[in-house]
Amino acid sequence: MQIIQSIRDKGAAIVIVVIALSLIGFILMDSKQGGNRLFSSMSTKVGKVNGENIDLTYFNKRVKDNEDMQQQRTGQRPTGTQTYQMREQMWNQIVAEKIFFAEAEKLGISFTSAELSSILKSNDPNNPLLQEQGMTDPATGKLDPAKVQTALSNIKKAKGEQLDAINTQIVDPLKLNTVVGKYSALLNASVYYPSWMKEKDNAETKNFANISYVSIPYSEISDSTVKVTDAEVDEYVSKHKDLFKQEKARVISYASFSHLASGDDSARIRNYVSDLKTAFAADSNAKSFVAKNTSSIEFDDTYKPKAKFSIPEIDTIVAQPMGTVYGPFVDKGSFVIAKVLGSKQLPDSVKARHILIPVNDPRTGEVKNADSTAQKLADSIYNAIIGGADFAALAAKYSSDGSKDKGGDLGTYGYGTMVPEFNDFTFENPVGSRKVVKTQFGYHVIEILNQKDFKPAYKIAFVGKEITPSDVTINNASLEATKASAEKNKADLEKYLEKKGIHLTQAAGNIKENDFSVGSLQDARSLIRWAFESKVGDVSEPFSIGDQFVVATVDKILTEGTQDAVTARPGCEVIIRNRKKAEMIIKKLGNNPTLESASSVYNKPVLVAGMDSSLTLSSQIINGLGVEAKVIGASFNKEYQTKVSPAIAGTSGVYLIKVNSVQAKPADTPEVAAQQATAKLNTQRSQIGNWYDGLKKQASISDNRSEYY
Repeated sequence: MQIIQSIRDKGAAIVIVVIALSLIGFILMDSKQGGNRLFSSMSTKVGKVNGENIDLTYFNKRVKDNEDMQQQRTGQRPTGTQTYQMREQMWNQIVAEKIFFAEAEKLGISFTSAELSSILKSNDPNNPLLQEQGMTDPATGKLDPAKVQTALSNIKKAKGEQLDAINTQIVDPLKLNTVVGKYSALLNASVYYPSWMKEKDNAETKNFANISYVSIPYSEISDSTVKVTDAEVDEYVSKHKDLFKQEKARVISYASFSHLASGDDSARIRNYVSDLKTAFAADSNAKSFVAKNTSSIEFDDTYKPKAKFSIPEIDTIVAQPMGTVYGPFVDKGSFVIAKVLGSKQLPDSVKARHILIPVNDPRTGEVKNADSTAQKLADSIYNAIIGGADFAALAAKYSSDGSKDKGGDLGTYGYGTMVPEFNDFTFENPVGSRKVVKTQFGYHVIEILNQKDFKPAYKIAFVGKEITPSDVTINNASLEATKASAEKNKADLEKYLEKKGIHLTQAAGNIKENDFSVGSLQDARSLIRWAFESKVGDVSEPFSIGDQFVVATVDKILTEGTQDAVTARPGCEVIIRNRKKAEMIIKKLGNNPTLESASSVYNKPVLVAGMDSSLTLSSQIINGLGVEAKVIGASFNKEYQTKVSPAIAGTSGVYLIKVNSVQAKPADTPEVAAQQATAKLNTQRSQIGNWYDGLKKQASISDNRSEYY
């Protein structure tokens, strides 16, 4: 019931229930834009799927929901690169939703209100109400029917933003999960293994061939002696256009001008930190000193075991006399000095119990109790315990976490396992101590039950200064990049860079219109947008990307359609060259060659394959030869049982074969035959898992995202 109450209280606040679906390979969450959905009426379109527009406002809202979810999980807003990744993921999700639900509608697959009600009343793991605190019966762990009925009643009454939030949290994920399940079941039920296919498969696997052969590998002829022309590549591409489709893209090269800290910058910062040592050693208020000198490492007033300091120099630091300042040394990109302020014995592990009165759900941000209410209740419980009340009974009654069923007992845990405030109290106070402690989870009434394995712990103050580039370093890099960008074309740019000892780097792969990175350059949208607005040979202005300035040039513009000879060459040159080599080898073999004559011409032995009964029509490879489908087929040609085959141009060479025999394997037992039939059926079913790719290939998809991002 709390999920409904939260929606009523917070309006459009969204807490998305994620349901993982492996069939499509990514999560699909929201299923529709029409009807009473909010974001479906704007005129600006970010794309189109099978004639149905994708609204820009709707798209942005979906992306923002994902950003909000990440912030709730991590406490940080997504970086620029993460936002680009979320946009790409969300585009794929929305496209998949539109394609899939349109297909489901054609087949009459739907999700009814009766199904929704049935799921929400059930204890099915996919029921989102099971995720809500207070909806289950503590005694059984199952849904409380009365609370479910109240929730359903509230859902029926919801309107506007409340209804939209309920759709997002509850209805749409359940609809998706149910409809995909029905569609998958329909596909699986359609798989059939007919008798004629069984007989054919049996024939292909039960008979095996034994052959003699001569193999002349294409490596007998040097690649350098066989030229492949652009005309030959174009001819091959024209016959295999499906293999050489290309999207609109750019090929670019770029030069980088780093503005990382120079050696002079590093020396300057090291000297600055070194100069602080005397004052740091003399200062009696380390916390104030660290703050006053704007340290990159915050002051920590707690004692920690040596193992909890993630600094390689920690052994040397703690070996110094108390109050001695050690350093500077480099740690995580900063020059650091350290001062041991004190040491004492702390336990290695603690056993404690607690009663948690929550304020906010740290995962969703949902308000559980007002802060003042939670604090007042925690204080009352604490006072009752001090007065002799039973801790375990109060935990069972008031605590909100799973330990309440154990009287609040958290068991034994190591240093750093709990959140800082909880950890500090339980490790730095003696056994028997009790206190109300506030953490991100709310107010805890804590009692320390046991401590063991005491070891030295240290309080250490650090002053760190990040090794950053100076203005001079940044300005010099910017100036060099600006000078390079003044060149008129790629040729002039290369000449200029050569004088500076710099070379252009060609970006790996083709750059697509909606990409957000270029090779190792992350967050490079501005560079990519420039590339798609420019001509071949154009030189860009400097772009600040990461820790460098980048000047780029467009090497090639690829239009949507079929690849040209230069682009297609890597994908077919070897095939064409081997075909020409095959012609040369066959010509040298002469007319009507025999195994013996072929062996003599190329000094290759006559070999035998298939004696181990592994050479069947269903074989994928031939032992000793590899993947040679043409040779496998020829091995079952009855004509070649009485004469040598013609020269066969295979994958890796030219072959002549003579079929020595074709024999039948012993019949399989009924059990083995049944297992093979089941395996075949399962294989066929696994192959239909690519159904979404098939639907997507048939869809008409227009992507306009690059106009807005």
